[in-house]
Amino acid sequence: MPNYNLTDIESREIMPGYHGKMVHANSMSWVFWDVDKGAEVPEHQHVNEQIMHVVDGTFEFTLDGKTAVYRKGDVIVIPPNVPHAGKALTKCKLMDVFCPVREEYR
Repeated sequence: MPNYNLTDIESREIMPGYHGKMVHANSMSWVFWDVDKGAEVPEHQHVNEQIMHVVDGTFEFTLDGKTAVYRKGDVIVIPPNVPHAGKALTKCKLMDVFCPVREEYR
């Protein structure tokens, strides 16, 4: 199994203001995000189950029509095919785990 160091992984801007370093295993993806203040991810849904961790900053997140503000240390479980959206209220560091692999991030 390969080993990685985050300093060696090139960051990719997946959408405006969302800069991610992706690690893919056989059945999951792990993404380390640096998010610009004010950057938004529009409402969407996907077949992947997702766990999001707010590593640093303040992030407004809407899951299935319910909006809340999350801060450092918060963890959100996002079921498959449930609409969700978000906005960085401050500069943020987030981590996402997706299962199965988020193929469009490869």
